Amino acid sequence: MVDLTQYLPILIFLVIALGLSGLFVFLPMGVSRLTGAHKPSKDKLAEYECGFPAFEDSRHQFDVRFYLVAILFIIFDLEAAFLFPWAVSLDLTGWAGWITMMVFLGELLIGFAYAWKKGALEWE
Repeated sequence: MVDLTQYLPILIFLVIALGLSGLFVFLPMGVSRLTGAHKPSKDKLAEYECGFPAFEDSRHQFDVRFYLVAILFIIFDLEAAFLFPWAVSLDLTGWAGWITMMVFLGELLIGFAYAWKKGALEWE
């Protein structure tokens, strides 16, 4: 016979997690309706995608510069995410860690210069 009581902590954890996530989703919605903050209008209910409101048919072509700026933002955001743990552990990694990060930053600088030269950062 299988003893299922060992799964009880997992079940309790799942019930608490589902309860808290439901609370975090539905409680603010309920409070906003009760306090009067829920006032839908035509502008609030309009679709909004890719940095500007939808105004034509769905096959409308988007400006590629929007995507280039978004990709560059993600790249440099990830760079910052790699710099924080590197800075904290620099005393452990020593010169090898410093040289590795300088190579990484050099590659990013080359990519930034290339994007700048190609005009990817220009916005009309």
